[in-house]
Amino acid sequence: MPHHPSGVDDARFLRTRRIVFGIVLLSFLLSFFHRTAPAAIAAELTHAFAINAATLGTLAATYFSVYMLLQIPVGVLADTAGPRRILAGGSLIAGAGSLAFALAPTWGIAAAGRTLVGVGVSVAFIAILKVSAVWFPPNRFATLNGITMFAGNMGAVIAGAPLAWLVTQTSWRGVFVALAALSFALGIATWIWLRDRPQDLGFAPVNPHAGAGVMGVHWSRALAQVLRNPATWPGFFVNFGIGGSYLAFAGLWAVPYLVDVHGMTRVAAAQHASLLLLGVAFGSVAIGVLSDRLGSRRGLMRACTLLYSLSWLPWLMHAVWPLPATLAWSFGMGLLTPGFTLSWAVAKEVNRPEHSGMATSVVNLGIFLGVGILQPLLGMLLDRGRVATTATQAWDPALWLLAGTAAFGAAATWLVRERDAGRR
Repeated sequence: MPHHPSGVDDARFLRTRRIVFGIVLLSFLLSFFHRTAPAAIAAELTHAFAINAATLGTLAATYFSVYMLLQIPVGVLADTAGPRRILAGGSLIAGAGSLAFALAPTWGIAAAGRTLVGVGVSVAFIAILKVSAVWFPPNRFATLNGITMFAGNMGAVIAGAPLAWLVTQTSWRGVFVALAALSFALGIATWIWLRDRPQDLGFAPVNPHAGAGVMGVHWSRALAQVLRNPATWPGFFVNFGIGGSYLAFAGLWAVPYLVDVHGMTRVAAAQHASLLLLGVAFGSVAIGVLSDRLGSRRGLMRACTLLYSLSWLPWLMHAVWPLPATLAWSFGMGLLTPGFTLSWAVAKEVNRPEHSGMATSVVNLGIFLGVGILQPLLGMLLDRGRVATTATQAWDPALWLLAGTAAFGAAATWLVRERDAGRR
């Protein structure tokens, strides 16, 4: 019979919970590395597969497109099959995809490998949100989201300047072979140590309803309840605009932009991209903790997303700043970006607790729809801009598209509703 943690059992419960959360956190870190790695090896990929900017954008977007298509199915699986099964299987699939990508002789096989990677890592984020909802009290959810995004963005930081340097010492193919091995090992560790609920190990439930699946309701009706809830959708559009513009830029185009327009070396450009990601990492923790302490999501989300939208202005105005200033601005831009991450807490709170996986997957879908549209579209704009007189003119339409998308996301925060702190 499940027992309430106390004394020795309390220490065992806390230790077990750290292991469970650590496994899903490592999976999410690895998924972010996969997500942003093409930015640091864009030149190598263009050379290896003899492709243009639009095709490179399509290759990078392949990951996001399949990730997007699987978000709602993954949310359903998180609420029914549980995070252990989907995360273990996803890690093995991601490993196979990474290996195929590393060994690909042609663009078609590389795209197929990226597709498999997208399938495999698409489960990581919803799995960690489900684990957070089931293993931790509700008033720590936004804080845990912040820690999650910190870890993910640290993975993205590693996929920036460190990866760019590592590729000069070895090869991008060797790196992805190593990633395949790590993914396989993580899948095995997940199956051995991860459990869906505290009850599975004899502990009392922390949040009984959140871990109760769909409580006898067929998953399709549960999903329909989430989709019909008007309070679910504003977060989707916030994520489309803010998350989509940020990841489209940081995940592929930031380095080429800084090299082409600002004349930076690839290493310096990668440092800017890494600082942007590092800012997001620290900003995620700060915004999550502050939101939980304030007991409010909406006001903080509005302030951060508005300031993030305005942070595009120096790039749009072609500001010429010394290197320390552009580095600082990149970090500051990153600090403001995670305002959109509060959409996951809102989605969980405005839907039934047992539907948390589906609710967060629906709003999370907006990010990957945004990136899936923006990355190839930006590539097409850049290919058309090759006839422009200057690199600045070639990049202007792309930057305005990113800034406009960010402004759209900030405007959508005014439609967000949230429950009062006392109802959480």
